[in-house]
Amino acid sequence: MGENIVSMNSSKTRLPAQRRSLFNSIKFFVFCHSLLQLAQLLVSGYMKSSISTIERRYGLSSRRSGLLAAFNEVGNTVLIVFVSFFGSRVHRPRFIGGGALLACLASLLMAMPHFLSGQYNYTDRIRSPSDNSSGLCQSERSFTATSSNQSCTLQESPAQQVVYPLLLLGQLLLGIGSVPIQPFGISFIDDYASKKNSPLYLGILLAVTSFGPAFSFITGSLMLRFYVDFDKMPKDQIKLNSRDLRWVGAWWLGFLVASCLLFITALPYFFFPRNMSKEDDTDDAESTPDCQQQTDPLRELSRLQFLKSFPRIARRTLQSPVYLLVVLAQVNLAALLAGLATFMAKFIERQFSQTVSVSSMMIGAVCIPLAVLGIVLGGVLMRRLNLSVSGASRLCTAAIFLCMFSVVPLLFIGCPTQSVAGVFPDSSDGLSCSAGCRCPEEAFNPVCGSDGVEFRSPCHAGCIAMETDTNVTTNYTGCGCVGGLGHASPGTCGSGCSHLLLPFMALLGITSFIAPLSQTPSFMMILRTVPTEDKSFAVGIQYMLFRVLAFMPGPVLYGTVIDTTCLLWGRKCSKQTSCLYYNLDQFRRRFLGLQVAFAFGGLLCFVLTLVVLHRRTRREEPQPGSKGAYELVTEGKTW
Repeated sequence: MGENIVSMNSSKTRLPAQRRSLFNSIKFFVFCHSLLQLAQLLVSGYMKSSISTIERRYGLSSRRSGLLAAFNEVGNTVLIVFVSFFGSRVHRPRFIGGGALLACLASLLMAMPHFLSGQYNYTDRIRSPSDNSSGLCQSERSFTATSSNQSCTLQESPAQQVVYPLLLLGQLLLGIGSVPIQPFGISFIDDYASKKNSPLYLGILLAVTSFGPAFSFITGSLMLRFYVDFDKMPKDQIKLNSRDLRWVGAWWLGFLVASCLLFITALPYFFFPRNMSKEDDTDDAESTPDCQQQTDPLRELSRLQFLKSFPRIARRTLQSPVYLLVVLAQVNLAALLAGLATFMAKFIERQFSQTVSVSSMMIGAVCIPLAVLGIVLGGVLMRRLNLSVSGASRLCTAAIFLCMFSVVPLLFIGCPTQSVAGVFPDSSDGLSCSAGCRCPEEAFNPVCGSDGVEFRSPCHAGCIAMETDTNVTTNYTGCGCVGGLGHASPGTCGSGCSHLLLPFMALLGITSFIAPLSQTPSFMMILRTVPTEDKSFAVGIQYMLFRVLAFMPGPVLYGTVIDTTCLLWGRKCSKQTSCLYYNLDQFRRRFLGLQVAFAFGGLLCFVLTLVVLHRRTRREEPQPGSKGAYELVTEGKTW
């Protein structure tokens, strides 16, 4: 008895010391977890913001770059089910820290190709005064051939061949590392925060999660303003500017920054205890560790029972027509989001002749903040109007219906394909005026002729001389294929309708705001139409279908569709690289048309949900001439 009293007194004296520890504060945990989620989202979002730059740097098709963007969902999808089984049986803070360190390693791996590869050798880059690679119209190409052979040797090196597998491995590890971060963090906060503060803390995490993608695209916009090899060559040797179609920004720099942030934010988790004192509740705090240890066997039993009943619960959940239709509607909208996040920056860049940096800024500073505002407003409307399941269904249907009025006009706001000699509108390569120039097949150094026609290189324009200013080419002269004054300026002629960018972004912003209005109401429909004991499972199936049906195949589908609009593929060392010119009309119709199709699919599912709910309501109403339940009970009492 005396020993028990002594042990109780000693535990009470230790508790205040434990509470004074910073790592026993749930507020500090929320602060750390907000920073960690921001760093983790920076990596995943940054990949999407720089995907077109990586595509150009390593000669990838849009289909392969789409696969790369979606590959982090593979590891996440495979392991998320197993992680949900662990629950609180493991040391959750350490698992979160371990996942963050794995994501840190993944970010380093994705930056590694830059350091394994040599300098970016774009076509017609002048290495020295004696190296004749200026791309002018000449009959002798001995120096260029030597330069091309040296470039091909570097291109076929083992370091260059491992680039794409290394990027895929990095994405896979990133998906695996991010698995424990959000579910373990949310459950840990919910376990040890007071009932009053728990919604506030989770709201903070939701806000950070929502603005994470915007932060990543803005970071990408800033990083891509630097030249890719600014660390390998002096500034005065960088001849390209960001408006050049051959420009490649420092895509790798953001991964290094994110890796450092992940490492720093991962360290505190190894100092948090497995069990923490519950906030503002001394009695619960003193009993929490012992209770959790005592209930572990019960947890084992409940999980075993759950595994046995898994097929029955899955069948019961998927047989609910309202649940299935709402999830399918959300899958359609998630597929729309997958295309917007992965390739919309590339679309703006090509369609309106904008730089990669400006295009990424448009997505990060306009579309994503408006989407977050739409999500918040949807929740506010749901609460203020106190909507039922039918009311939430009507709100979702109305939101997507209105969205169609803003997304369909996007199909008609765009630019025609610029006239490119030998590419569009006449695709024949037989340019007689430059036939004697023996232009190399790989030449790509766009110039804009004084007659408004674009040529893929000064050689194809028949130019025989160039004017320079401080080693920067300012004009090409003596161009036999150019009408009028017979000279050409460096760079593309552009699509000539950049003024349409403003109305396009206005409609895209409206779409980004209206479509997310349905997110919170549709989520509440799922929670209110499944049995209480199946809610967690239903939400898990929902996010699983998101990944399997939308986030994994979506970028690959969009990339494949974009590839079908290519007019001219690049060539390097007799191998196909990334697309040089697109048919902009087809690009716009097929890319945005796919998004319209997904929006219509979501609308159709929500309309069918209204029909199902209406029929269910009619079945539950008493038929004319029949007695209601209250009347029957009253009659029974009378008799």
